[in-house]
Amino acid sequence: MINKNKKAVLICLERQGSDVDVDLLAEELTLLLANLGITVVGRVDQKRTSPDPATFIGKGKLYEMKALISNLDASLVVCNDSLLPTQLHNIRSILEVEVWDRPFVIMKIFEARAYSAEAKLQVELALCKYEIPLLKGLGRQMSQPGGGIGTRGPGETEFERHRRKLERRAKTLQHKLEKVRKSRLNSRKRRKRNDIPTIAIVGYTNSGKSTLLKALSHDDEIYCADKLFATLDPKVRRVKLPSGKFALFADTVGFIRKLPIELVAAFRATLEEVSEASLLLIVIDPLDKDPLESLTVVEQTLNQIGAACIPRIIVLNKVDMIDSGQLEALLERLAMHSGSEVVPVSALKKINTSSLLRRIESSLMQMDYATRSLTDTFKFA
Repeated sequence: MINKNKKAVLICLERQGSDVDVDLLAEELTLLLANLGITVVGRVDQKRTSPDPATFIGKGKLYEMKALISNLDASLVVCNDSLLPTQLHNIRSILEVEVWDRPFVIMKIFEARAYSAEAKLQVELALCKYEIPLLKGLGRQMSQPGGGIGTRGPGETEFERHRRKLERRAKTLQHKLEKVRKSRLNSRKRRKRNDIPTIAIVGYTNSGKSTLLKALSHDDEIYCADKLFATLDPKVRRVKLPSGKFALFADTVGFIRKLPIELVAAFRATLEEVSEASLLLIVIDPLDKDPLESLTVVEQTLNQIGAACIPRIIVLNKVDMIDSGQLEALLERLAMHSGSEVVPVSALKKINTSSLLRRIESSLMQMDYATRSLTDTFKFA
């Protein structure tokens, strides 16, 4: 259970020569923590060519940070990156407070948002996979002469016992999720037999994906919230297209910068709804600090889950919240960046959603024609 009155201090490392926007990542991490009820009260930055293998930032910087933590009455330190087991242990030992890294924060939000049995299984598996390497690393460290608390013997045995317990639990969870995956696979096979196309709605977290599904399906019971990762379970709705035919639209889990690989692996059954879709709608929020960077993150995640080659339409949402000049400029930049068609809408106010449905049906018809033409070519070759 997270203490919602916690104060946190961030560790931010800027790698020399890297074009990564550290401030953007720090702002996002601050928002992630706020969604857990944790307030960021300070930040420590350091420029290095690479992280210190033992302490991530320099040991001297950590001792400076210790005084800052005391002055700010903080009880949590959060690294704006992934930490190795040794780094995590050493930072905790020096600072004498709880230490998290960015992947763990994201997983804690997923844990807080998991309501269905499937989502809970997926998050628990991700946390197991995250914790097992940490225990392996700490177990090795504790087994070294003078390795700190535990040293050889009982300390190491306790680590090994807990690690084996987690590994057994991870296998059980994987077995259960494989059943879920097979069930979803059978559902998709039935859709294909019935010739029902599936459109997956993807995008950065909190870009308005659920609101778009609500607008297109006219289902007022779809849960929408202005918070990160409000949707962990894919919601599938049947939507009537302008021709009178139907298609299935699936709202999916949101993406984010540096999405932990443990979550990607654990949510395999859910993300296959994306990789097996007929068409993707990539929803972009124009109010993001850098919408093109958000689009890049989404594209990278799609590549990661095997959905790089699926046709897509870029949906620029929330157009009612920007002026016409900003809209035109952003539409042009998104089209040039993606090479895909960009359709402006306001899902909340249902502006241009009918036009979006026409574009979707047109894309599906073109894909169907291309498939039939290819089949005929092979048939008569």
